[in-house]
This record gives sequence, structure tokens and C-alpha cells, in this order.
Amino acid sequence: MTQSRFLDANIFVRHITGDHETHSPAARALFDDIELGRATAWTTDLTIAEAVYVLASKRTYHLDRPSVRAGLLPLINLPGLELPSKALYPRAFDLYVAHPIDFHDAFHAALIESRGETELYSFDQDFDRIPSLTRFEPPLPSVAADNAGI
Repeated sequence: MTQSRFLDANIFVRHITGDHETHSPAARALFDDIELGRATAWTTDLTIAEAVYVLASKRTYHLDRPSVRAGLLPLINLPGLELPSKALYPRAFDLYVAHPIDFHDAFHAALIESRGETELYSFDQDFDRIPSLTRFEPPLPSVAADNAGI
């Protein structure tokens, strides 16, 4: 077996879309090797976020959310693929499909939940769509704090 190598977002995209004459079959063969234990690979949470963005973007492939989840989640779950937050992805994709929020917000909501927490600071009202979370906006500084140089 070869050493574990980094997987870029385009490998996921080419595998899922099958839109390139040579890259798509090569990506499929690589994922077959990872699935069968003949190869190992690693990637990052940012790579997965990039793949989601490219697959769902109106400027590129415009896949619907369930199709993005159906394409990526089985690849993420391959035992031969190392990913730091692998356990968060089923919940992150559930939130992404169920609510009209960006994937990175769904990922962060899943991360917050995984820590057993329910509260966050954000100006992004999309988090209000997640029933398990309570969003707070940072309070404006008080006049007394302003006068004290804080």
C-alpha cells in the first residue's frame, strides 16, 4: 500500500459528477482503492466545505442538497479516509438538507451540538433555524464601559 496522501476537493467533485473524460474515472478508481483498503488518504474539513460549495453552486453544478449529501457522505465515511471531524458529518448534512443554511453553518451547528452546548454568539440569523441552538448577539458596550476605556 502506498503512503496516505491528501485529497483535494476536485477529486471528490470529479468522482461525484463524472463530468471529465479522464479525471472522473481516475477519481472513481482512487475511491475504489480506498474503499477496498488498497490506498489511504486524508483531507480537511475545508476541503469538504469547498466540495459542497462547488457541487451546490448555481455557477457550477447546481446539485440539490440531498444530492450533495448522497454524493459526499459515503466517501467521507470510507474507513481509509482520514478526516479530523468525520463523526460530525452525518449531523452536519442532516442540518444542511433540513434547513436553508450554508453548509459551514450546518457544520458549526453540528460541532456546537457535539460539545453538548446549545448557545452561540453570531449576527447570522440562519442559526435561529436550528431548534437545538440559541443565538445571542454580542451586547453593545455600555456607556460606563466606554468611559472607563474598556
